[in-house]
Amino acid sequence: MTHLKKRWNFDIIDPNRRWMMLNALTLDQLLVLVTIEDTGSFSAAGRKLRRAQSAISHAVQSLENVHQVQLFDRSAKVPKMTDAGRVLATQARQVLRQAEQFSRMAGAISAGLEPELGIAVDSMVPTAPVLNSLSRLQKTFPDLAVTIFTEGLWSAERRVRDGTAAIALCALKPNMSQELRAYPLSSVALVPVVSPAHPLAQAKPPVDRQVLAEHVQLILTDPLQQGGPSFSVVSPRVWRFVDIGRRLEFLLGGFGWCNMPYHLVVDHLAQGRLVRLEIEDTGVLPGLLPLFTMHRRDMPLGKAARWLLADLQEQEWPKAHP
Repeated sequence: MTHLKKRWNFDIIDPNRRWMMLNALTLDQLLVLVTIEDTGSFSAAGRKLRRAQSAISHAVQSLENVHQVQLFDRSAKVPKMTDAGRVLATQARQVLRQAEQFSRMAGAISAGLEPELGIAVDSMVPTAPVLNSLSRLQKTFPDLAVTIFTEGLWSAERRVRDGTAAIALCALKPNMSQELRAYPLSSVALVPVVSPAHPLAQAKPPVDRQVLAEHVQLILTDPLQQGGPSFSVVSPRVWRFVDIGRRLEFLLGGFGWCNMPYHLVVDHLAQGRLVRLEIEDTGVLPGLLPLFTMHRRDMPLGKAARWLLADLQEQEWPKAHP
C-alpha cells in the first residue's frame, strides 16, 4: 500500500486530498507547462508568455509539489523535461483544448446558439444536399453538438413531435399535425421499377393493376403504425420494409416490384440492373412526393437551427422528374 501511495494512484487518494489536488490545479499552470515544452526552456517560455522566469519556475514547482511528481530534471544547467513531464504535458494540452472549447461554446450559447441540435432525416430525402448543408453547418458552428437521426417512413416527423429532434426533413403525412410548421424543400419522383429478371419485366406495357396484383409488392411501412401505409398498394401480397436501402436490395434481387424515388434508382436503370414499368393507372403511380423541413410551432428554433433551415432551402436538390 505504501508503494502505491508514493506513486499517487488517484483511486486510493483520500477524497479530501483529491479535492485539494484538483483545487490547486490551474489552467495557467498547464499553459506554462506546455509553453516550456514548445519553446524548450523556462526563459523562452517566460518571454513568450511575457512573464519573469521566476514566475515560470514557481508555476512548475507548484505543479510538482501538489502532485508530487518531478516534471523537470534540474541536475544540469538547463532543466530537462522528464518522461513524466512529457506525458503530463500531453494531458495538459488536452485539458487546455477542452477548456478553450468550453469557453467558446459558453460564449456561443450566451449569444443565442442552442447547446445541441437534433436533426431527423427521412429515407426519402436525397442525401447530397443534406450533406452539403451539414458540412457548412459544421464550419459555421464548429463546437455545436449535432445529432442525426436517419429515419424510416414518417418517423422523422415523429422525432420532431416528441422533441428528440428540432428539425425534420421528410414527406408530409396527409393529415399532418397542426402543431408543426413546414417549409417546402423539393419534390421526389416515385417511379415503378422491377428487376429485369422478374416476370413483370417481360409484361406487355402498359402493365395494368390486375397484373401487378399477381406479384409481391415491396412497400415501406411505419413500424409504429398498425398495418402500415395503404397508398399505392395494389397487391394482396406485400413485403414490408422500414429501411429503404434494404428494400432496394430485395428489389435488385428480383423479389418483387415497387415505387422507388427516382434519385435512388437512376444509376440502376442506366446500368440495366432495374427496369422501369410502364403503368398508366394513376392509382398505382403516386407521382411527385413533396419534401419539407419542419419544426414544432411551440418550440422556437435556435440560431443554428434557423441557419440550417435557410441553408437547406438554398441547396440545389436533384431534379424531381425522371
